[in-house]
Amino acid sequence: MMVDRRLGEYSRMTPEKTGRRGSGVALDDVRSLIDAPSPAVLTTYRKDGSALTTPVWFRFHDNAFEVVLAEGDVKRRHLARTPSCLLVVFEAVPPFRGVEIKGVPKLTDGDVTAVREEIAGRYLGAERGRRFAASRRSPLGTLLRLESHGSRVWDLAGTLPD
Repeated sequence: MMVDRRLGEYSRMTPEKTGRRGSGVALDDVRSLIDAPSPAVLTTYRKDGSALTTPVWFRFHDNAFEVVLAEGDVKRRHLARTPSCLLVVFEAVPPFRGVEIKGVPKLTDGDVTAVREEIAGRYLGAERGRRFAASRRSPLGTLLRLESHGSRVWDLAGTLPD
């Protein structure tokens, strides 16, 4: 439950207070967040049902969020058993926009070097991204694609003081 502390009490945040998708914020409205090397976390689910949330790098490509999972990554094993995940992309500075995408991702195993290089380049710069991708133990991995439809989008600009 989100709370509005400005009221001096705990109360449920309504779409009008949060600027959530229900009040007109769409994925296109936060495109600069998605196009930037923004922080993101991916949640997968362990055998006992508990959540594992880890920071990830991503790109938005062909209307889907993409994340590379290294060969042998525990997240891949989680997804094989429980094919559902949650990705949250956010910013840690005003206006505190974000996107939550949940669903069953498409998983493609193979050589992920090119995608890994492009995603790493978003965060590290082109040359360092290339070196990062080249330094990985194996070129093999899994490309996780999570379609953007049904995403929850927020922009907290309307709740911030002037």
